[in-house]
This record gives sequence, structure tokens and C-alpha cells, in this order.
Amino acid sequence: MIDFLKNISSSIIAIIIWPFALIAFVLSAGIYLFASLFISPKRLNRLARFLCRFILLGAGQIIKVEGEIPDSKNGPHLYLFNHQSMLDQFLVAGTVKEYISAVGGDFQFSWPIWGRLIKRLGAIPIVRENLAKAIYSLTLAENEIRKGTSFLISPEGTRTLTGKMGEFKKGPFHLSLNTGVTIIPIGLIGAYSSKKLNDWRIYPGRITVRVGNPVYKNYYKKMSVEELRYDIRVKIAVLCEDDSIIADDNIK
Repeated sequence: MIDFLKNISSSIIAIIIWPFALIAFVLSAGIYLFASLFISPKRLNRLARFLCRFILLGAGQIIKVEGEIPDSKNGPHLYLFNHQSMLDQFLVAGTVKEYISAVGGDFQFSWPIWGRLIKRLGAIPIVRENLAKAIYSLTLAENEIRKGTSFLISPEGTRTLTGKMGEFKKGPFHLSLNTGVTIIPIGLIGAYSSKKLNDWRIYPGRITVRVGNPVYKNYYKKMSVEELRYDIRVKIAVLCEDDSIIADDNIK
């Protein structure tokens, strides 16, 4: 009976929150797209940060940032995070102090509003089921990093179903070793509880964005892809307090 009442109350709260979240998103996307007609997205980072925070507030989320946010002058950076919910991109983009592009699943680019927004931001679609196309997408990202553009990527590729981190893909670490970009590990805590992939409800709450220490080229340049993947996975696990990580069988 208690669980039933909790489900009813959380559903009612979600019904109330969803309109505010959608209004905040549509309004913010409209403002950003309009502003980007006159100003390059690379110069709109402060506006983007504010709008991301506004969207999160509309979704009932209070954000706490821990750790030192990198200075854009020391970039480019590759921001890697544990993918807990649909809020994650707003959490990271609302935290960093520089323009960032992203690599994301190609299906997102056909979504109304969101697809147009990420295209305007210069995001690169990736078809994970097609190796040749995935490699091509990462090559495009490498070229942009060499030009000084920072990127946001979820090494898991998709959102977690359990709240625990999934296996990391190799792509982001090939990209790192090929470019020597500075990696910024980020741990998200609480985003999964706020919006689970298999639950339509949004739960108001507090989310912590924990920014790790920069991982420089000199630290990882002699590592293999597998070694770097495992190293960063452990670093993010520590940041997000995920104690379920099991060592990769290839790393002894």
C-alpha cells in the first residue's frame, strides 16, 4: 500500500513537472537558435550554460558542481562522463566554461528541435552499428579537435539501465591517442534517480557534477587503447562513486 501511494504521488509530481521542463526546453532552444543566427555558437557559451541550467531548473533539478572546471585557454578538452539520463548533456554543457561540440547517435539528429539544435552546435552523428561510418565520424571529430574544438562524449554510448556504468567503447580513446587531447573525466551523481531510461517520470532532486583532474597527453601517450579505456573508466567510477567496476580481462 505504501509503495502504491508513493508511485501515485511521484506520478502526480511528474505530471506537474513535465510541462515546465518542456516549456523551459522549447523556450531555451528557441532563444539559442535565434541567437545563433547572428552570433557564432563558439561565442555563445555563456548563454548556452545559462539556458542549460534553466532547463534543469524547469525539470526540478538542483545542481552542485564539485572540482575545478578547466579554463578554455588550456584546451581543447575531451569531456567524458558516465551516461545516467537524458539530462546528462545539459548537466555537462551547463558546467563547462567553453564551447563544446559532441559525438552522438545518428538517430538523435532526426528528432524535432533537439536534432536541429545539435546540428547547429556542430555535433557529429555516429552510426555505431557500422564500423566504417563510426570510424569516419571519429575522424571528423579528430579534425575538429586539432582545430581547437573541445568535445563531449559518453564512452558508454547509451544510457545505463541500472544506474551502474556500462562497458566503455574504444572510440573515444582512439580519438584521444590520435590527437593528444586533454581528457576531463566527469562523474554524475543523482541523474539516474532523476530520470531513468525506462521510467517516464521525472523526479525532482539534487544532482552532483564532479569534475576530475585533467588527464594530459604525457600521462597516457604510451598506453594502449585498452589501458587508457580502463584507466579513465576507473577514474570516472571513483568520481561517481560506482563500486561495481570489474577490471577488464585484457588488463592485468
